[in-house]
Amino acid sequence: MDAAGVYDAHALHGFAHDSIARGSKSFALASQLFDRETRERVWLLYAWCRAADDLTDGQDHGGAMSQDHDAQAALARIRTLTDAAFAGESTGDKAFDALGYLLTDVAIPRAVIDDIIAGFALDADDWRPRSEADLLRYCYHVAGAVGVAMAQVMGVDPADEATLDRASDLGIAFQLANIARDVAEDAAADRCYLPMEWMVELDIPPGQHMHPAFRGRLSVMAKWLAEMAEEYEASARWGARKLQPRSRWAVLAAAGIYGDIAREVRARGDHAWDHRASTTRLAKFGWIARAGWSVLRRPPGRRISRDGLWTRPRVDAAGLEPAA
Repeated sequence: MDAAGVYDAHALHGFAHDSIARGSKSFALASQLFDRETRERVWLLYAWCRAADDLTDGQDHGGAMSQDHDAQAALARIRTLTDAAFAGESTGDKAFDALGYLLTDVAIPRAVIDDIIAGFALDADDWRPRSEADLLRYCYHVAGAVGVAMAQVMGVDPADEATLDRASDLGIAFQLANIARDVAEDAAADRCYLPMEWMVELDIPPGQHMHPAFRGRLSVMAKWLAEMAEEYEASARWGARKLQPRSRWAVLAAAGIYGDIAREVRARGDHAWDHRASTTRLAKFGWIARAGWSVLRRPPGRRISRDGLWTRPRVDAAGLEPAA
């Protein structure tokens, strides 16, 4: 029996489809633009990411966090089950079996998956950024590394570092938008992903950023986040030209749909957190149409530079960062 025979492909594809449908309407819609094989692989990777994130936070598809949750125990479980997935063993957990089954088709380097798990570890440790560089490092681990893995699922060569950097940029853009949108929700869960140095610069006392007196200053930080997200989104859009047409269509649509979240937060100013920012269904279909038109045209000729953007760490074949 080959490695794929360990898994029930039909059940895992169904589970993965249900996971993305529950977890992200935007990503679920954009994923329909992939060819069938790529779409199913993207769903499998999403299912693992969603489940591991929920385990870390004690949630169910991003819902309310459970009380008395042991994040460190959850992190240990994620590592153990991921080890089993890489070994080609059935774990008894469909989300981790989804990863194991995916690995029978796509050789995602362990170092990339470990980078994603490092993001879960940051949340489990109640980590908070001191600087903008800290913020971007966090965004890489919780979303940029997912972009790198997704790019490889779409057929990007693991040795194509330049294209993978652009894939990382898209994940970073998504996470910056998430942070801008979810400031109030994070504060309610006693979390904060706004750099301490930004707080000091705007004279906001620690833990007081949601106080009405500081709403104007908080909207300044949301503007900074949105502007950063646009820079990383632009870089990713240029990098998408290396993808196959159907994958490029899906990625460009997702970039526009999710980018609208950051743009909406910035446009609302002081009222950004009165209710959760989202993208309308009409706007989503608008981005699908624009993305399709972009794919039909010639790829952009003018290179969008990555100068000044944060760049993911390089790893060697053993999954270690090279010595300085």
